[in-house]
Parts: sequence; structure tokens; C-alpha cells
Amino acid sequence: MASVVIRLNTVNDVKDFVDIVSGYCFKVNLCCGKYAVNARSIIGIFSLDLTQNIELNAEADESSKFFEDIKKYIVA
Repeated sequence: MASVVIRLNTVNDVKDFVDIVSGYCFKVNLCCGKYAVNARSIIGIFSLDLTQNIELNAEADESSKFFEDIKKYIVA
């Protein structure tokens, strides 16, 4: 499992992010505080505090193409 911190600033960011995540078959969760949601759920993502950084946990290795696809959302 690999973890990174991401930031989703706009509605379009959320939509694009969900589209990317939906293209992969492994489990991806987003965690913010005590809440965790499926990263394929737009409604779930909007239930998080999007003013905060969000922890992403994916069942993929860190060299996966997935992380290249979401690099614009990863907080350095």
C-alpha cells in the first residue's frame, strides 16, 4: 500500500480525480481527520473538508502509473 497527500481545490478537480481513479481496479481511499471514503465516490469526496490536505491510500506500489496520473493533485 502506498500513501500520499493530495489537494482537490475545485469541483472540476474532484470530477477529474474521480475519473482517473475509476480507471484503476485496486482500492483507493481518501482520509481526512477521522473520516475515510472511497476515492471513486464524488459524494463521498464532497463530504470531506476539501479546505484541508487529504491523505490518499492506494493498494498500488509507488512506482505505479496511477501516481503519475494523479501527480497534479499530490502535495509536494
